Amino acid sequence: MRKTKPKKRILLPDPRYKDPYVTRFVNNLMLNGKKSKAYSTFYEAMDIVEEKTKDEGKPALEIFKQALDNITPQVEVKSRRVGGATFQVPMEVRADRKISISMKNMILFSRKRPGKTMGQKLAAEIVAAYKGEGGAFKKKEDTHRMAEANKAFAHFRF
Repeated sequence: MRKTKPKKRILLPDPRYKDPYVTRFVNNLMLNGKKSKAYSTFYEAMDIVEEKTKDEGKPALEIFKQALDNITPQVEVKSRRVGGATFQVPMEVRADRKISISMKNMILFSRKRPGKTMGQKLAAEIVAAYKGEGGAFKKKEDTHRMAEANKAFAHFRF
């Protein structure tokens, strides 16, 4: 490559939980540069999660992180053209990309959920992912299944 890779930007921790992981999630959640609105939506969702999972005895942030871990894919398939045929080649996902994929899937499927506010939808998706169900978890399972089915083409890895 001709150009050098840009330096990784350091994210400041969020005001309530003091966690840069939360800031990264809020940045993905944000629409049209409305960061304060994204924060209030996220905190509303966390309050609802806290209420729904009182019997678990865990703080909402821990449940959120466990939910993200549950929907994080380990492998993905990429299209690779070899001699006129296109193969779906399973590849391992880089660590930073794993986090991005899981956050974006959670936000995508929470937006598709039925519900009143985005906070309620997001809270429902977090609880579902924590329990190992919901749209984002299903997407991860489908991705893994696709990679398993195409394991024979793993030698085309680039």
